[in-house]
Amino acid sequence: MLSAKSAPVVRATLPAVGAAIGEITELFYAKLFEAHPELLRDLFNRGNQAAGTQRQALAGSIAAFATHLLEHPDTRPDAMLRRIAHKHASLGVAPAQYEVVHRHLFAAIVEVLGEAVTPEVAAAWDEVYWLMANALIAVEERLYAEQGCLPGGSWSEWEVVGRTEETADVVSFLLRPVGEDARPLPYRAGQYVSVQVELADGARQIRQYSLVGATDATVRQISVKRERAGATTPAGEVSGHLHDHVRVGDTLRVSAPFGDLVLGGPELGGPELGGPGQGDDLAGRPIVLASAGIGITPMLSLLHELHNRGHRPPVLVVHGDRSPADHALRAEQTALTGKLPQGRTLYFYERDAEPADRSGLVDLEGAPIPAGAVAYLCGPLPFMRAVRAQLLAGGVAAADIHYEVFGPDLWLGHR
Repeated sequence: MLSAKSAPVVRATLPAVGAAIGEITELFYAKLFEAHPELLRDLFNRGNQAAGTQRQALAGSIAAFATHLLEHPDTRPDAMLRRIAHKHASLGVAPAQYEVVHRHLFAAIVEVLGEAVTPEVAAAWDEVYWLMANALIAVEERLYAEQGCLPGGSWSEWEVVGRTEETADVVSFLLRPVGEDARPLPYRAGQYVSVQVELADGARQIRQYSLVGATDATVRQISVKRERAGATTPAGEVSGHLHDHVRVGDTLRVSAPFGDLVLGGPELGGPELGGPGQGDDLAGRPIVLASAGIGITPMLSLLHELHNRGHRPPVLVVHGDRSPADHALRAEQTALTGKLPQGRTLYFYERDAEPADRSGLVDLEGAPIPAGAVAYLCGPLPFMRAVRAQLLAGGVAAADIHYEVFGPDLWLGHR
């Protein structure tokens, strides 16, 4: 909660800070990487930095947090904080790094806003920053503790024991921890791991990949889509490296599992955070699993989990892709859905749709959305925005729609 002294100052200056937040975050990252080039080389996603999406996500999170403090002074934006904390933990962010961020962020604020940053304004926004930072530090420390890690994370070597070309753009890797006594860390269906690879220029870049399959497997599977260059985005450095250079017998550096797209949706800081499943409350609830493209990966783990639990209420599995040939892991998705007592698939393809499928983008208008359903989404942002709106129109409660974003979360305002 903001102090009584700071709240009116933040309220009065939020429009000015919000209007300049893009410029502030751009300058912040320039200052940060000039002082600490190793962070850009070995921690931050260089592709997201080049595209500007990381700056947008940081700006959005600061604005959303400050707005929440003003509009809901007795609560925290737990969903947003939880999602950020899981991503930070997967990267190995340590508490001391928040002081580094604070130093360069406030230097950028002062440089952009100039004389408007009076001591009173600086103190108020300092309070906003540390309320957010300390909340994240506390959650991240609990996440590390749940995984038996020290703050800053835990990395281990994993051997590639299998490689499968799923489609022209998707490759699956089977991974096993190195060492006779090594054991895979337990994870909850829907979670992801970070994978760090050394690139040709010596950078050790990190990306997150959902764990695919049943949580009791002795090996772990990730499925990686090659990220091709777009009009405003560079080709994926890590996905390209994994596709082109990683073969059976190679090793990868892998983090402990994190992520909050899990059955039951854990509350921030609750005893179930990172621990046993919280899905008992879902035993009587219908489920909607909606994905597009490589967003299928966490949905497959959720499907495995529903099957293992003997879930009997309706489960509607929705997936959209460019074509059936581009639909990675379709056979497994279809088979798992068919094993559920009331499982149903609904596939959409932009081209070459088969007779049992639908043509075009995912459109749930008129679809058999079960009453009282809990929904889980993963895919490109335009897909998730559209599907969320359709689910709301179909009677699904906003609190019952959960999602995972691959990359910077530019969708913070929806939670």
